[in-house]
Amino acid sequence: MSKVVLITGGSSGIGKSIGEFLSQKGFTVYGTSRSPERYPDSKIKLVALDVANTSSIDAAIKTVIESSGKIDVVINNAGAGITGPIEEVPNDEIKRNFETNLFGPINVIKAVLPQMRKQNYGLIINVTSIAGYMGLPYRGIYSASKGALELITEAFRMEIKAFNINMTNVAPGDFATNIAAGRYHAPVVAGSPYEKQYGAVLKSIDDHVDSGDDPIMVSHMIYKIINTPNPKIHYKVGAFMQKFSIVLKRILPDKIYEKLLMNHYKL
Repeated sequence: MSKVVLITGGSSGIGKSIGEFLSQKGFTVYGTSRSPERYPDSKIKLVALDVANTSSIDAAIKTVIESSGKIDVVINNAGAGITGPIEEVPNDEIKRNFETNLFGPINVIKAVLPQMRKQNYGLIINVTSIAGYMGLPYRGIYSASKGALELITEAFRMEIKAFNINMTNVAPGDFATNIAAGRYHAPVVAGSPYEKQYGAVLKSIDDHVDSGDDPIMVSHMIYKIINTPNPKIHYKVGAFMQKFSIVLKRILPDKIYEKLLMNHYKL
């Protein structure tokens, strides 16, 4: 039997690319969307799932199990971008971002673990971000939510290892997706002390996404991990300098690394 894969956020962007690629490789793939009916031409089967709603998560997993009898791989891909000066980002938006990027994946994992224990097998891949390895100016909330998911994975995988269940992270850099369109942007406020700097950084962020690499690179990495008997804890995929920035953070003094970031963002 082919492996059964569930991908949250499978209707567009990286999730869509992963789903179509794995489907071509012979996997039985289920993607998720809050509104599957909006994607009648989807090349993979979409089930309704809202990562901010535990009842919706439970129902989606039940649907997959009833349809295919198992879930071999879960890819926590659903996520949301957020930008803005931390001082000016509304608390409700901060909470909403953590609900999607951190609590959502945690609840998906909690919901699927009983089935994977029953199977005595499972693989959970959490899609994080290279931004989660460092606090980036005007992307601090996003960095924090993705960084928290990286650490949750480290702890979780030790707790579930006895059940023959693996968990790993994949941290993408900038890829050409529609994340910028769905990102919450704190408005550039006229007269704000952050107006000039944030406005320039916001334009730079969007330009990087628009000119990013093809998300098929992430799909290839996911495929490689699924076929790896004992996956590593962390994987990074993206442009060389984006991945190298993590190495620099590890070896450079904090203030020198901070200066490099500030120079990069022209702050």
